[in-house]
Amino acid sequence: MTDAIDLNGKLLIAMPGMGDPRFAHSVVFMCAHSGEGSMGIVINKPTGDLRLKDLMQQLSIDTCDDMRDRHVHFGGPVETGRGFVLHDFGYRSEISSMVINDTFAMTATQDILEDLGMGRGPSQAIVALGYAGWGPGQLEAEISQNGWLTCDADPDLVFETADPVKWEAALRKLGISALALSAEAGRA
Repeated sequence: MTDAIDLNGKLLIAMPGMGDPRFAHSVVFMCAHSGEGSMGIVINKPTGDLRLKDLMQQLSIDTCDDMRDRHVHFGGPVETGRGFVLHDFGYRSEISSMVINDTFAMTATQDILEDLGMGRGPSQAIVALGYAGWGPGQLEAEISQNGWLTCDADPDLVFETADPVKWEAALRKLGISALALSAEAGRA
């Protein structure tokens, strides 16, 4: 299968009937997509009660009083012990940030957590444990089998929309009502 679609910096919206319960009603921000595979971060599923301050304490990272606390997200089922921070383009790690486009970047090095702890990190960020990954052609096959819809990502939807309503908000961005979706693909 050729890599005819460019999903870098796009959102994947799980269709009803998604076979994998870890992705039910998920919105995934695509960090990388090529003929070699794909990598994304689930942006609407917090990890229970784990908060950024808790994570900082576990990692012995100093924090300041005005650090913005936030939920840590389930980024996906791959490498769940590894942290990833999806953030606005304005922040760059001194070690390594992956530029996704002119709006978003992703950093997976501890220095971003240290910067967040001291209140000098990115102004907009989602901290996640793990990521979603697909092998060559796997994601394209899932899209063609009615597993995912795609749409453009914008900072308000990614960073500012409340997690419980991101899935429906992403669908509305496409002009689709969640109530109108079927778990079954249509047949002609």
